[in-house]
Amino acid sequence: MPKFLHTADWQMGRTYSRFDTEDGAALVEARYDAIERLAALATEHGCDAVLVAGDVFDAQTVSDRTIRRVFNATRGFNGPWVMLPGNHDAALAESVWTRARRLNAVPDNVHLALESGIVPLPEQGMVVLAGPLTQRHTYGDLTQPFDSIETAPNLLRIGLGHGSVQGVLPDDIDSTNPIAPNRTETAKLDYLALGDWHGVKEINQRTWYSGTHEPERFRNNDAGYVLIVDIEQPGATPTVTRHETARYQWHQWRESLSVPSDLDELLNRINELPEASVLDLKLDGTLTLAGDQKLTDALSIAEAKYRSVTCDRAGLQLEPTEDDIAALHADGYLGEVVQELREGQQAVNADDDAEVARDALAILAGLLISNDTEVAQ
Repeated sequence: MPKFLHTADWQMGRTYSRFDTEDGAALVEARYDAIERLAALATEHGCDAVLVAGDVFDAQTVSDRTIRRVFNATRGFNGPWVMLPGNHDAALAESVWTRARRLNAVPDNVHLALESGIVPLPEQGMVVLAGPLTQRHTYGDLTQPFDSIETAPNLLRIGLGHGSVQGVLPDDIDSTNPIAPNRTETAKLDYLALGDWHGVKEINQRTWYSGTHEPERFRNNDAGYVLIVDIEQPGATPTVTRHETARYQWHQWRESLSVPSDLDELLNRINELPEASVLDLKLDGTLTLAGDQKLTDALSIAEAKYRSVTCDRAGLQLEPTEDDIAALHADGYLGEVVQELREGQQAVNADDDAEVARDALAILAGLLISNDTEVAQ
């Protein structure tokens, strides 16, 4: 019973400039760790091969160190690997792949499918039909030649491609690098392993996207898995199981706050996240001064607990209650300043001014509360 692991879209060498240096470095390392985990999975489950359906590298210009580290990370599986160039690492005349060969970084058990055709794996009971990208974008279906490729009848016909299945993926997906949705039928494939869509997605029983092995963006599309595929014999229906390889979970929440219970519910949800989380918050609505301080304290704790926490509070307005104002002891001039800042948040045609007023009110409230606490001590 031939069995193989299907993965794609590693995009090694990508950076995370939107994050702090420490967090960005940890996210980069997680991608190497995920390669090691999938190699261990392939060994543990007795896979005959590992197929990587494109975008092993994020760009042609990745460093030599990145190239070497990627191939070093594959050592946990001694069987054959088949790696396909995608749109990020297309098989140009001079490419990341030719550099890898010059560096002598490619292990003997790694097959680079740099040309359209077949990669025979007779000992594993299969032949891989490869449709590599030789430029970043194409407008022809690179899996179409599979229809006319003949292979031994006793070997599984496994297609390996990278692109967009037409009429299936969301409308905002690029129309370049098209793939026919019925390619497994026209080419009599036992399975078509695809890359380019970064989450697990079943097109039909024989056509799957594995998604990326480690999430790298805020999109809820089942990223962070690999697929292990069992096919008893040529023509049999594949059994596809997914296995998690992700270290970090990425969460992007857009929340509107209006009453205290909204804030309490949000903070409870944050507190229940697993520690290996990357959280991006964008908040709007209103908060009392006490609520704003509660949010600030909770985010400070979360930033130390999770991998990364970012929060855009520009859409929040502070609406101090009478208790808030009384707690500030802001009489006289200070009381007038607090009132002006409260009104400043209502600026209709000056979003920047409204944000400045909100931030200033929060800072002033914090200073006044801190001062009262010091006096009390």
